[in-house]
Amino acid sequence: MDSSIPSETPSTLNIFSLNCWGLKYISKHRSARLTEIGKRIAALNPPPDIVGLQECWTGADYESIRSLTSHILPFGKFYYSGAFGGGLAILSRWPVEESNMVRYPLNGRPGAWPIRGDWFVGKGVACARIRYGRDAKDIVELHAPYEPEHRDSYLCHRTAQAWEIARLMRHATERGHLVIGLGDFNMRPKSLAHQLIETHGHVRDVWREVHLDSSLGSTEDELERNRGRPVPSADFNITENGATCDSILNTWRWNKDQQKRLDKGEDILIPESDLDPHAKRLDYIFFGSGESTVAGNAASQSPWRVKSTTVGMTERHPTLHCSLSDHFSVAATLTRLPSSSPSSPSKASHRADQGTGSVSFLPVEVYTDILTITSTYTTRERKQGRLRLYHFLVQIGVSVGCLVAVWWSPHNYVAFILMLVSTLGLSVGVVQGLMGGIFNLWEERGLREFKWEIERAKEAAKAVETSEKEI
Repeated sequence: MDSSIPSETPSTLNIFSLNCWGLKYISKHRSARLTEIGKRIAALNPPPDIVGLQECWTGADYESIRSLTSHILPFGKFYYSGAFGGGLAILSRWPVEESNMVRYPLNGRPGAWPIRGDWFVGKGVACARIRYGRDAKDIVELHAPYEPEHRDSYLCHRTAQAWEIARLMRHATERGHLVIGLGDFNMRPKSLAHQLIETHGHVRDVWREVHLDSSLGSTEDELERNRGRPVPSADFNITENGATCDSILNTWRWNKDQQKRLDKGEDILIPESDLDPHAKRLDYIFFGSGESTVAGNAASQSPWRVKSTTVGMTERHPTLHCSLSDHFSVAATLTRLPSSSPSSPSKASHRADQGTGSVSFLPVEVYTDILTITSTYTTRERKQGRLRLYHFLVQIGVSVGCLVAVWWSPHNYVAFILMLVSTLGLSVGVVQGLMGGIFNLWEERGLREFKWEIERAKEAAKAVETSEKEI
């Protein structure tokens, strides 16, 4: 056996996740910030066993962080995907036995560029199997697209992606492995995507294991507004609500005047007691144990417990005085009960079970809503596909007309303009034709597969509800 792998299963696992905001040419102070992130990870106490990084887009930034953390995290994997990379990386205390990048079957539209580049970067799920002692754990890391659900043009795709994430996690637990899902999920607690992942992935949200009464979004979100809670302070959002994004303590969320003052070298201090209405939790760590799945998918039977979970990386860069990223990090410590210990749940886990339950299916109405979303989106995309094909045919006619008009052109510059319009118009038309004729068919087949799976889940949920009523 590899000397780097302990002979016994560790009793504690320290997990860390951070969206680094490392977009090349776009993210300000990228190199300096990511270098400092590497230093901070290396100085964490206790040192992490597993680190998941999102929006670490360049190999140079990844290698910089690797070199700074190699004494505690000697193993790692940088994931390649799409035309520009997936921006995902995993660092580990133990060797990575297997690894693959799973692209989402439904992953945005090429026509959304440059506003949404999901299709081009090949967003997906970075999977790794790591052997720790006698056991194995599967790591699932991702960075999901984001828009509020009530106006999300990608809601169908995002729901299908949550379904795919849940499938990967469930398959890992069914193999008897400990599964850890971490990353920038870009979703609210108890949202549709969150419910799908917890229920069908057989996993638990570590933050809600400890902070069951934490917020369901910012104070502007409907779910949180309906709870009637007062606007929290910045400190409360960090320590109790697990807010990792849009905090007033994060300099990248400040207004332009504050940003300009910071760029001039002024170290602006924001009191942690100030009200923080926009902060929300978008970054998550999920865990699930294969042992509990085999025993009946009850979290109370899992040998793993959440000891603690924290939001970190809130300190600023020592010389630039800016936040290290536009997100804060989230970390968790899992502890394993001795094999001889009874499988009674901890207080936090017991509260979580009461809050979320351990059922294998969501209410039938949820699957009905998903099917409605899918059908509505499919109808819209079919219409868009036809319009793109019509555009292609129109552009052919315009291009031919311009070429014919060149014969009667009175001046050379007019002929040049006609040729230019013909060429550019035909190029745009061909792209539209490809998108309407090929991409839309590709997408529609993915939607059919997703719809079929949801219909099967709905039937199973109906059968469970019927049997429960008979009992």
